[in-house]
Amino acid sequence: MLFLQAQGNPIMSFLPLIGIVLVFYFFFIRPQQKKQKSQNQFVSDLNKGDEVVTSSGIIGKINKIDDNVVTIQIDQKTFIRVLKGSVSKEMTDAIRS
Repeated sequence: MLFLQAQGNPIMSFLPLIGIVLVFYFFFIRPQQKKQKSQNQFVSDLNKGDEVVTSSGIIGKINKIDDNVVTIQIDQKTFIRVLKGSVSKEMTDAIRS
């Protein structure tokens, strides 16, 4: 029974794993954190009169903002209430993209 084990630097055996973790961080985790941060900033900067698009695609103008609820006017006398987090883009940004 011969068991041959390579006696090398233990750090070299973890190098591929460290590389994979770095790739995941820089290509997946970090961009998602930046996107989330900009979305949170956008939601906190919402003002009455802004034309916005909700995450479900409803387009309207903000009529009223209460703590976490936004009232959006989608027609002359039609209003809907949505959570602040469901407002995804400003209308001018949605037209460009």
